[in-house]
Amino acid sequence: MADQIPLYPVRSAAAAAAANRKRAAYYNATGPRPGAARHSRYQLEDESAHLDEMPLMMSEEGFENDESDYHTLPRARVMQRRRGLEWFVCGGWRLLCASCCDWLINICQRKKELKARTVWLGCPEKCEEKHPRNSIKNQKYNVFTFIPGGFVLAVIIMREAVDEFRRFQRDKEVNAQLYSKLTVRGQVQVKSSDIQVGDLIIVEKNQRIPSDMVFLRTSEKAGSCFIRTDQLDGETDWKLKVAVSCTQRLPALGDLFSINAYVYAQKPQLDIHSFEGTFTREDSDPPIHESLSIENTLWASTVVASGTVIGVVIYTGKETRSVMNTSNPKNKVGLLDLELNQLTKALFLALVALSVVMVTLQGFVGPWYRNLFRFLLLFSYIIPISLRVNLDMGKAAYGWMIMKDENIPGTVVRTSTIPEELGRLVYLLTDKTGTLTRNEMIFKRLHLGTVSYGTDTMDEIQSHLSSSYSQIHSQAAGNNASSPPPRKGPSSAPKVRKSVSSRIHEAVKAIALCHNVTPVYESWAGVTGETEVAEADRDFSDENRTYQASSPDEVALVQWTESVGLTLVSRDLASMQLKTPGGQILTFHILQMFPFTSESKRMGVIVRDESTAEITFYMKGADVATSSIVQYNDWLEEECGNMAREGLRTLVVAKRSLTEEQYQDFESRYSQAKLSLHDRTLKVAAVVESLEREMELLCLTGVEDQLQADVRPTLEMLRNAGIKIWMLTGDKLETATCIAKSSHLVSRSQDIHVFRQVTSRGEAHLELNALRRRQDCALVISGDSLEVCLKYYEHELVELACQCPAVVCCRCSPTQKARIVTLLQQHTGRRTCAIGDGGNDVSMIQAADCGIGIEGKEGMQASLAADFSITQFRHLGRLLVVHGRNSYKRSAALGQLVMHRGLVISTMQAVFSSVFYFASVPLYQGFLMVGYATVYTMFPVFSLVLDQDVKPEMAMLYPELYKDLTKGRSLSFKTFLIWVLISVYQGGILMYGALLLFESEFVHVVAISFTALVLTELLMVALTVRTWHWLMVLAEFLSLGCYVASLIFLNEYFDVAFITTVTFLWKVSAITVVSCLPLYVLKYLKRKLSPPSYCKLAS
Repeated sequence: MADQIPLYPVRSAAAAAAANRKRAAYYNATGPRPGAARHSRYQLEDESAHLDEMPLMMSEEGFENDESDYHTLPRARVMQRRRGLEWFVCGGWRLLCASCCDWLINICQRKKELKARTVWLGCPEKCEEKHPRNSIKNQKYNVFTFIPGGFVLAVIIMREAVDEFRRFQRDKEVNAQLYSKLTVRGQVQVKSSDIQVGDLIIVEKNQRIPSDMVFLRTSEKAGSCFIRTDQLDGETDWKLKVAVSCTQRLPALGDLFSINAYVYAQKPQLDIHSFEGTFTREDSDPPIHESLSIENTLWASTVVASGTVIGVVIYTGKETRSVMNTSNPKNKVGLLDLELNQLTKALFLALVALSVVMVTLQGFVGPWYRNLFRFLLLFSYIIPISLRVNLDMGKAAYGWMIMKDENIPGTVVRTSTIPEELGRLVYLLTDKTGTLTRNEMIFKRLHLGTVSYGTDTMDEIQSHLSSSYSQIHSQAAGNNASSPPPRKGPSSAPKVRKSVSSRIHEAVKAIALCHNVTPVYESWAGVTGETEVAEADRDFSDENRTYQASSPDEVALVQWTESVGLTLVSRDLASMQLKTPGGQILTFHILQMFPFTSESKRMGVIVRDESTAEITFYMKGADVATSSIVQYNDWLEEECGNMAREGLRTLVVAKRSLTEEQYQDFESRYSQAKLSLHDRTLKVAAVVESLEREMELLCLTGVEDQLQADVRPTLEMLRNAGIKIWMLTGDKLETATCIAKSSHLVSRSQDIHVFRQVTSRGEAHLELNALRRRQDCALVISGDSLEVCLKYYEHELVELACQCPAVVCCRCSPTQKARIVTLLQQHTGRRTCAIGDGGNDVSMIQAADCGIGIEGKEGMQASLAADFSITQFRHLGRLLVVHGRNSYKRSAALGQLVMHRGLVISTMQAVFSSVFYFASVPLYQGFLMVGYATVYTMFPVFSLVLDQDVKPEMAMLYPELYKDLTKGRSLSFKTFLIWVLISVYQGGILMYGALLLFESEFVHVVAISFTALVLTELLMVALTVRTWHWLMVLAEFLSLGCYVASLIFLNEYFDVAFITTVTFLWKVSAITVVSCLPLYVLKYLKRKLSPPSYCKLAS
């Protein structure tokens, strides 16, 4: 019965209709493109429009009933369109005009259509289409951007101009790099910007690849080379690339021009991990066709790590993968800047209103509009023009303080415009691998089904492996004189239960063979960079060897096999060699490699044992992808769950023996699928899947990714500071949940609601209802389910997720991470922070209000794209609760004091004009006005960037103080109105006091009022300061000294004889005391009666 009771009242028809209109308006505003297409999603869905009217808390029984029940719900009514003359007169002409305008806009904004191309080797003139120049342009502005601008804005313009000039210099340097171009007449030097599609380019070791190319030849004898891709995908591991076999086999480099060949390349696209193309040589009989994949490409912005490569250019300039994946980052504006902009708009309205009032009180006599403009100029000090300069200089000071903080060494401020955002954050979205964890993999567990081995029992594996290989070696020595054994097929496998030693032997051998790891011997790369050393002469000693792979998991597995006795000593494209515990070298020929992809979630390799000629297909992958492939077992699912709960990353390892006939049949089908130009990926996957049947399960491995230092206390501090933490990761659900618990993102006593996998609107509806019933539980949701929920119930999902104390999104793509950030910003209006360390986190970091990058093992890409760069996750706590607090509090005080400075003098001008019959005559002229905003008050006001209300140690000890910052109480309309009242009070006292006390000459009014004004401003700075710094005291006395010294030279404004009298001094002192003393008394009483939270802690 309980399931049938709605947890909230169903809305009335009018309320529901209003909500629908509001939701439709929202989605129309944020749709993917203009036009009518985006209206259809929520207004006119054919099959599911009726669900829009359904309350979210409908019971499960509603979905169990017949589909026809849905149709009883009210549908959205669509007004029939009126036709004919009546339609045209009643508004149809507007629709026609709008359609014509949209058509013209689409014509003007139409982008060039990207097409596949045929590229003739060494003949760019044969290209039928015109391709973009191979030059890089990262500038954001043009020359005309910097022509306008006044004196006050010079600081901002100069800063942007300097940054832009540096970008121009970097682009010019990159575009001017020289490369060797292969022509019929030999090699010529060309600039990077002059490279064209079809050119043959030679790239040396450690040289940047200038454009996207197909890899034709290399100086490496193996026909392959390594490249570094850290500037493309953020990964520091080297990638293995393979030359086209047809061109690699040519005797000499110049033979590339003696053949008639071309490359067919797919149209330019974003995906850096895939490529489809073909290489065709027409002058051979029969013509040679060779399929091209991602391993045959050299993308721009990568660096050659070994040998010399020759490639044919296929994409240039803005069509290269690196440029297409570079999004123009938005110019981030801090919340404090937006709030100050709103207050400045209010001040502008006040300026206009005051001027209109003054003209009205004049009675609109004479040329009133001229008087209106005069009053606008007289009261223009209301608009704090110098506020922008003060804030920008303050932001630069905050950045300098952050980078000089010895407690967070290595921190870099890359965006100096938003340091105050660090003190206003409500949501923190963090990556897992490399951010919360170290990305240092350690092999922890090997499970064989009946027996499990941990770190304390690895010596047993070593002894089992040693005895197994010694037994095999002795048998081989006994049969040395006999003929080699026949090739065995799957049918010859023994039916009896294998011993533990043989099972360990098979498992370790599979782990040592099924990977993409390559051993690199650094000692052989001499000064000349030569790496061509004969295999017989190569030193396979352990101290000279390092492993390179695209994943740290792979390296951890191979390092573990080395630790138990089976060592990978050599690998090229065709073979790999293992060294046994006894020192024998085993050679395996690589027949096929199937690399890991995010879709398949597994990888495989087919090898032939040189000694026995056995062909074996080894595979390893995630349990969700392999559990249906391996033979039936009753332990795999349970043990995967156990390892995931321990925080281990699991991989399932399996094998299948093949006969020669089976392999030949597979090889012919596989080669045919790889040459296909349409749906190549699907056809290749289908052929590979034909092998993945009834595979023998060998073992389950567990690898641990260790937590970063002090992750737990840092997350605890941030949670106490009122920051909600969401973990967005591409890892699987079990591992992500375990890391969330081990890092204390989710406390062990807290309930976790795992959002079930949903594929339809109805399933999403039920799961959201189930989540709504849970109270105070952490949410764990997968990327697929997230996508379905966002499609139908975006607002409801975000609303429910925001109520959870912690959220874990697993299996997230980079675009999904950025989308989650955007959704939080749109639905909550709160400030978000994203932190990550890899190239896959860049989009999330750039989308957030404040992006923080960690310099990690995955490279510098996230760090370079972020607004702030830190070296360790634990530095985040001090960055937010100390520097974020100080930056926000200081800028709020600085901004309001600058506005107060303009309001006071404008109030005095208004009083002065009112007394003298609303005359538009200036109170102060010339240098007095300039000096007031600069030398007389600038230093004390700016010294507020050194103020702090709480000591750093206190802020770290009581992170709860951070919660007050997110409420924005330091700068709001309430505080602004208080400062306006203070300004009006002080301006009135200063002006009326001077008028009452002045003698016979008007010059005495100017002297008394201006001196009292300067002293009042200095005292107001002192009133605002919470912690004195010696530089603040120096600024106060320096400004006062400058004013006193300047009195000698201001004869035209002041009567020197009068300002040296006692009368002048007591009158100025009296006015200043009356204007400031009440404020000091009020501040004292407020501190006593209602002290702020930080004062209670300090006492």
